[in-house]
Amino acid sequence: MKVVNFEGNKVKEIILPRQFSEPYHPNLIKRAVWTIQNNDRHPYGSKERAGLRYSSTLSKRRKDYKGSYGKGLSRTPRKVMWRRGTQFGFMGATAPGTVGGRKAHPPKAEKVFIKKINKKEKRKAIRSALSATFNIELIKKRNHNIPENFPFIIEDKIESVEKTRDIRKILFDLGFEKEIKRCGKKKVRAGKGKTRGRKYKKKKGLLIVVSGRCNLMKSAPNIPGIDVIEVKNINSELLAPGTHAGRLTLYTESSMEKLEKEKLFM
Repeated sequence: MKVVNFEGNKVKEIILPRQFSEPYHPNLIKRAVWTIQNNDRHPYGSKERAGLRYSSTLSKRRKDYKGSYGKGLSRTPRKVMWRRGTQFGFMGATAPGTVGGRKAHPPKAEKVFIKKINKKEKRKAIRSALSATFNIELIKKRNHNIPENFPFIIEDKIESVEKTRDIRKILFDLGFEKEIKRCGKKKVRAGKGKTRGRKYKKKKGLLIVVSGRCNLMKSAPNIPGIDVIEVKNINSELLAPGTHAGRLTLYTESSMEKLEKEKLFM
């Protein structure tokens, strides 16, 4: 695989680590992504006594004092609204079909969303997603705008770039201009989500993989759609957003060396 400089000129060639020789396993990648997404879910549910705080009664006896038997009323839990001697005015309460009553099957906070996946399966999914980042057909299926000379690896100097405008210029020179402009567009979400703190839908763009903590991790994410991650922290969801593998990914030379040297995800 060729290593290029900031102008896009070839500097040298390196051999890809063994992790990139893994065959493409879409079902395994999907399972690994779903596991991550389920484990990120927060428990939620209604209050335990919601809709049950009425002093309603349900009597099915013929001669009960507050019974509704013989009055042409359905046997629904009811609360007393008015009273005249032994005559009572009832209103339905508590039951799911009544005003202010409980829900039939509300979400329960005690429900467990956590899913598990075997270590070997998880690592195999990551290796498969890594190899898919160099598969041009899969990348095009995700609607990424690919530079003409892609795939390539960038030299390590990019990790020390401190300014967002500088990294934007470098990416433009490397041929990612159309991709950055594509991710710069956002649209209003259709549905109630727009009133719940997630008004806009944003696109996933370029993923930059670095060897360790660096200045690029602060400067590059300011560009919409771009994520920067350390090579040791890679997961299936970053490499295959929405379970679809083939995200446009740019690796630094030292991240490749670290992947090979430390035998990550093997």
